[in-house]
Amino acid sequence: MDIEVDIIDFKVPLENNKTIFVWDIQPTFSEAYIYESLWSVYSAFGALYLLKVCPNATVAEPGFYALVKFYSSAQASKAQRATDKQCLFQRSPLKVRLSTKQNLSFYSSKPLSLSKCHNLANHYLGFGGWSTRIVTLKDISRCRDAGCQEETDDQSVLLKYGCIAELTFQQHGMSCQGVGVAEEIIDNDRDPEEKLRKRGTLMKRAKDKAVVAAFEKVLLMILGNGKVAIEIKYDPDEILPEENSGGVIKVNDISWNEFEDADSNTEEDFPWDLTVDLPH
Repeated sequence: MDIEVDIIDFKVPLENNKTIFVWDIQPTFSEAYIYESLWSVYSAFGALYLLKVCPNATVAEPGFYALVKFYSSAQASKAQRATDKQCLFQRSPLKVRLSTKQNLSFYSSKPLSLSKCHNLANHYLGFGGWSTRIVTLKDISRCRDAGCQEETDDQSVLLKYGCIAELTFQQHGMSCQGVGVAEEIIDNDRDPEEKLRKRGTLMKRAKDKAVVAAFEKVLLMILGNGKVAIEIKYDPDEILPEENSGGVIKVNDISWNEFEDADSNTEEDFPWDLTVDLPH
């Protein structure tokens, strides 16, 4: 007997067959209550990428509708069949439909944000099912081989950091690495303390990008019996520096907590949790 397998990767789900719409939500509830109720119902079918509750158009009857996007088309389909014409959290039945829009083939899937990667991994593997560590965090501002300019002019300087992070799945005996780079041009006459904060921000951004790059190599294999297997997509042409390469910055020289709110370029802020193993 063949075992059903659902494959989930760490990328933004763009396929419309992963989206369901929930109609005929009564106006007697608040948007917050509807959101919590729907999340409780649909997250039981699989990890959710997005849940959005919206008021009906002014020309329609008062009430709400919701958009629910899964990472898996199979889970979206199962959720639609199980909840259509059911009351769920209200007295009248809901109408639940799969999205019927055509996929736009020229859209390429983007990697998930760091917090989305963590949430997806925690949903299927648990908080203790994976960990990350920094292999290398290096100042490459003056590294010509990395395609950097030493200085742009007399008034500004390029700050650039590169990071290699390792993602480990202890229970599966598997690991992979990702590379991240962050850079910014700053004024030479900035206050030294401000420069230090900027360096810390760039170090954090490089580390975050490296972890996201590592997650991009991971496929979650959700088996029909509920078990989860992992497959790593290795690139035979990828060359990573040695772990003990020169110029490595010790991460305990600067506390990451000082810069957790400083990175405005990430998709969303993420509070560090216990699933990330950083050197002490």
